[in-house]
Amino acid sequence: MLDEVIEKVRELSGGEARRRVSLVEITGGEPLLQAEMPELAKRLLAEGYTTMIETSGERFVGTLPREVIKIVDVKCPDSGEADTFDFANLGAIDEKDEIKFVISTRRDYEFARDFSCEHGLAGRVREVLFSPVFPDPAGKWTGLEARELVEWILADGLQVRLGLQLHKFVWDPAMKGV
Repeated sequence: MLDEVIEKVRELSGGEARRRVSLVEITGGEPLLQAEMPELAKRLLAEGYTTMIETSGERFVGTLPREVIKIVDVKCPDSGEADTFDFANLGAIDEKDEIKFVISTRRDYEFARDFSCEHGLAGRVREVLFSPVFPDPAGKWTGLEARELVEWILADGLQVRLGLQLHKFVWDPAMKGV
């Protein structure tokens, strides 16, 4: 199975000699539910691909090769999954990794702000990302607007980056696989 995945990545990236794409990002669902993920990451790295894995933060990322760029979600209170974060992940991340918060309310923002400060994330990882919840499939904002989140970030002088799911602006937000 891993051989097939590696071969497909080679094919999609333009092959060995004419590689057009050198970055592979694995996201989910939850990629770390797959027992083969550390080995797949190791093989992608050996093939010369910059390898990123985006995870919900509920699984320990320390099983991945150190060279993998980890994008680790910390679930905010209004996600309904705030108690799922594996705090051991804070010891397994470093300056090339990213921590992401998806924010839907002022309470989520304050949680993300306080968590970031308490754990010194701005100095420990490459990026701390604050992303507003995207509109529902009909395009209606159901929670926090991006502009409001930006205003809070600026007012508090946070060293974070705004993250927007650009693919949902380019393609239909309900579309799968983009």
